Amino acid sequence: MERDMEYIQLFMEYESDDMPVVYFYEVDLKDDRFALRAIEVFIDREVKRYEDLYSDVIEACPIPTVDEFNAKVWGEGFWATMISKEKFDEIWNTGIYNESLTVT
Repeated sequence: MERDMEYIQLFMEYESDDMPVVYFYEVDLKDDRFALRAIEVFIDREVKRYEDLYSDVIEACPIPTVDEFNAKVWGEGFWATMISKEKFDEIWNTGIYNESLTVT
C-alpha cells in the first residue's frame, strides 16, 4: 500500500553561506506530517540529502503546511510551494539543483 505523500519546496531568505536557502521535504501525510527525506541547497548550490532528518534532534517536529509557511506562522523569510514527486526525486537522485535560489 502506497503512502500519502506531499512534496514541498521551501525558500528561505539568505542569512549566511552556511545556511541553506532552499529546502525540499518529502512529507508523510499518514505519519503526522513528518519528513521521510529532506534536501538542503546552499548559496553555492551544494546539495545535502537527508534520509533521516530527525537523527540528531532532541525533539522531532512535523513539517508545516505550505499555507502555514506562506502565512508566516513560522516566521518571516519563508515561501513554500508544492512540487511533484518527480521533481523531488530528480534532485534527490542527481544531487544537482540548477533552478532559482530565491522566490522569483
